[in-house]
Amino acid sequence: MKENKKKTFNLKNFLKQYLFFIITLVLLGILFIFKFDEGLKATDVIVYSFKEMLFVLPPIFILIGLLDVWVEKETMIKLMGEGSGFKGILLAFLFGTVAAGPLYAAFPVAIIFMKKQVKFFNIIIFLGAWSTTKIPMLLYEMSALGFKFALLRLAINIPVIVITAYIMGALIKKDDVIAIYGKTEDF
Repeated sequence: MKENKKKTFNLKNFLKQYLFFIITLVLLGILFIFKFDEGLKATDVIVYSFKEMLFVLPPIFILIGLLDVWVEKETMIKLMGEGSGFKGILLAFLFGTVAAGPLYAAFPVAIIFMKKQVKFFNIIIFLGAWSTTKIPMLLYEMSALGFKFALLRLAINIPVIVITAYIMGALIKKDDVIAIYGKTEDF
């Protein structure tokens, strides 16, 4: 029989959990006291970033929910799991390249990939592709910096992403990867 444990407010845990946020608020308050205009500018940036997150995250979470429900775990294991080989790497690059939104939106997708037992190497490839090889970014670079620059940067980034994934795979212990995957069960 489960006991109903009441959650009591613990100030120490609260401060520990929200320490960064509290320090940021204190620093913002100090900025307002000494440089009011700069405090207003900082607040405008915070509000803008918060609004951006409100518009970006809900569609990402809807797509993640659909991915979680519609795509079977066995399918993801076959396509991007341990035995997926080059096909898994290619799909990880493709998913990261066609993605939209800021990098922080990629991490919930990575969590779903972990729940679906996607190979850790492919998740690192996906995150690297999301951060550096997105199609909208490439198109912007072509128009602003030139076709040659954009393709050169892309040609450099792709092997660097793969090398980074190999290095991370070598440096991160298998037990740590298993522990990371284990935390996705809560989602």
